[in-house]
Amino acid sequence: MKLTRDFRAPGRSMAVAENCMAATSHPAATLAALDILRAGGNAIDAAIAAIALQAVVDPHMTGVGGDCFVLYAQPGKPMIALNGSGRAPAAASLEWYLERGITALPDYSPHVVTIPGAVDAWCRLSADYGRKGIDASLQPAIRAAEDGYLIHPRVSHDWFRFQERVARYQGASVYLPGGSPPLTGSRLRLPALARTLRRIAGEGRDAFYTGAIAEDMVATLRDLGGLHTLDDFSAQRSDYVEPISADYRGYRLHECPPNGQGLTALIIARILEGFDMSENAISEADRIHLFAEATKAAYRRRDLLVADPAFAPFDVNEVLSDAAIAALRKPITRDRALPPETWDGPTHRDTVYLTVVDRDRNVVSLINSLFHAFGTGIYAPAAGVLLQNRGSGFRLVAGHANAIAPRKRPMHTIIPGMVTRNGRTVMSFGVMGGQFQSVGHAQILSNIVDRGDNPQSASDRPRSFFVDGGLSLEPAAASVVASDLEKRGHRIVVADEPLGGYQGIWIDEATGALYGGSDHRKDGLALGY
Repeated sequence: MKLTRDFRAPGRSMAVAENCMAATSHPAATLAALDILRAGGNAIDAAIAAIALQAVVDPHMTGVGGDCFVLYAQPGKPMIALNGSGRAPAAASLEWYLERGITALPDYSPHVVTIPGAVDAWCRLSADYGRKGIDASLQPAIRAAEDGYLIHPRVSHDWFRFQERVARYQGASVYLPGGSPPLTGSRLRLPALARTLRRIAGEGRDAFYTGAIAEDMVATLRDLGGLHTLDDFSAQRSDYVEPISADYRGYRLHECPPNGQGLTALIIARILEGFDMSENAISEADRIHLFAEATKAAYRRRDLLVADPAFAPFDVNEVLSDAAIAALRKPITRDRALPPETWDGPTHRDTVYLTVVDRDRNVVSLINSLFHAFGTGIYAPAAGVLLQNRGSGFRLVAGHANAIAPRKRPMHTIIPGMVTRNGRTVMSFGVMGGQFQSVGHAQILSNIVDRGDNPQSASDRPRSFFVDGGLSLEPAAASVVASDLEKRGHRIVVADEPLGGYQGIWIDEATGALYGGSDHRKDGLALGY
């Protein structure tokens, strides 16, 4: 691993620390995590503090009205995964929609609001593995919502870009103060959300899923035609599930199982393990081409299989078997692009990922999301909660693996990742960016394992993503290799926004040092002590 960089070139050094480290996409969240760690909290306490704060200061990306997935590793113990994704209302049967002639669900509709799972996940993790308690972890978020917080540059940029998503509902008065998004450096207060967070801090998950807060969310949704009930909210529970994993050149990549798309990252890594991806073996165009072809094969399998396993089970080990992967790899050649793939589902966009390592080397990999910017944009005014639109992942098609059904979870794109070697955790990481996340995981892993990058330089390289029939390249990559890739049959699209946003922490096996990286595509940073 290259532990230094060319200091003549733009960029940033990786963070280095001895005791603890946090990496998030917002500076205030990183500092909140470190404050908890310095005060004697562990990685769980710190991760909850960071994500709860981002639910306040990054409201288009995440919130208490969203969902959460977590990987948690403790030295000498099996890694655990927590599925904190929400379910459809009990009345949301496919027949109900089809009988009314509804064949598609707009991403701002109350019918795409699944029951928020994040708060239950935070409270459960805190009770089961935290040291300080949920009250301590929520204090930074409460202070920010009550006293106000300053808007950061990427946050303001995205707010302006997606302001129409809150303009149509009651949240406009809160999230478009004076009729427009807040500017960088301006202060925003969220008193209703602060009251809700205080209730959760004092009373736990029931404060959110029962009583006045739940009543406000249900009333808001039902007034708009939603099928949600108080029973749907009180029934929401997170589930501990067994992580899935696959080898990659002596390392092992771990992901949450379906209904998340972590399986897709494992398929891509397994396909690419059959090619020499090292720095001197292939050109940059070769590398991008192979990632595109592996992405086509893996996402085709994802769209066929990945859904709520309680409704559409399948054998993950069979999908990852040598024979199955060899069949996916066989058609891939270096000189010609395979036919393009398209997906009829919604574009998956807005997410917050963070990771924390504490002095005992407990490691948290956590991702939290509203799905689209500001979710549906539907705002429960008394609760101060923006509600997600994760139900956009459902299909209104009989027989589809993701056909909507009562109390079913939709397919999710948000995936935390972790890497082990010889049974020891060496890296925790994630790549925000909706559909991009699976190939983003594979790209970061390959940059580190195949190219010797450190956790920061692995993020700094230009990215590519085959999606919607075209090969999207960030400008720095497009200017160098576009013509080569076009000759192979790729339709090149220059990305009009950054591809994903990454955070990662590497644990040096020899020295115990922590190395952190944070994506320049966001406002955040990795920091430790």
